[in-house]
Amino acid sequence: MTIKSINGCIGCEECVKSCPCDVIRIDPDSGKAVIAYPADCQICHLCRMYCPVDAIEMAPEKSIPVVVPWG
Repeated sequence: MTIKSINGCIGCEECVKSCPCDVIRIDPDSGKAVIAYPADCQICHLCRMYCPVDAIEMAPEKSIPVVVPWG
């Protein structure tokens, strides 16, 4: 998982709107953001950058191998 946690969410949905991979959803019961599809995260940091209250913490490691066109 690349999004470590979401703490202090105010339910503004900016992270949901900014995520190109549909990783984050709003929980219908709490009205707060939840990590719905962690394996789909591409570590673009858009959710973290658009969050107005800095509620999203990213994990330092990447869970999938990085593919590069060289060696």
